[in-house]
Amino acid sequence: MVSILQAQNPHRFPSWFASSDITKPQAETILTQAVKNGAAGFGEIKFHVAADGPELQRMYALAGELGVPIMVHFQEVWHTPTEGTFASGWKRFAAMLKKYPRTKFIGHADAFWANISADYAEAEAYPTGPVARGGVTDKLLGDYPNLFGDMSANSGNNALSRDPDFTKDFLYRHQSKLMFGSDCNCSDGRGSNTERAAPRMRGKCVARETLTVLTNATTPPVFRKLVWDNAHTVLKLPV
Repeated sequence: MVSILQAQNPHRFPSWFASSDITKPQAETILTQAVKNGAAGFGEIKFHVAADGPELQRMYALAGELGVPIMVHFQEVWHTPTEGTFASGWKRFAAMLKKYPRTKFIGHADAFWANISADYAEAEAYPTGPVARGGVTDKLLGDYPNLFGDMSANSGNNALSRDPDFTKDFLYRHQSKLMFGSDCNCSDGRGSNTERAAPRMRGKCVARETLTVLTNATTPPVFRKLVWDNAHTVLKLPV
């Protein structure tokens, strides 16, 4: 369906991402065909497996082989009593970045963003308060050229909103590694229909809130990189 919409509206949908159940043996065939049909990458990959487990490693290798990025949902804390975790083990992820240097990884969700702080202990999904310098995510973004970050959703907004002084430095340091995204529950850009959103985002548009943070924390050239240039480069989108 997405590929049909893209073919009918190429200017509105210049690309799309593909996902499949990575625990099934046909996942590689499905994702390979999706890329042949126009998918710009894999994602959001969100399954109850370890971040360095065999299921995801198959996808990392395939993404590198096909030359497309892979966006993974990293989550260590359950949001509901029955939800579980997704791609657990972010603190061990340096090994994956080393093992698959040709693969472009895009980090997303709770664990990726909470780990900008060195004191994150997987006790809550969306920690608040000052950021302790030296977090795993901050370090990996600086050390590995094949890691990028998606600033979408409550997870990205929460991380960028909790410590303005840290955020300014963080965005400047990683201005070529981060990409704006919305992942917003609202239907009008003003926060309507957000009853199921995280409590702090109910009645708000995540996209507008995050764009405000980026505007206040950066210069116009850096802002443009974060909201436009980086995604076009990483996803190989036509300008």
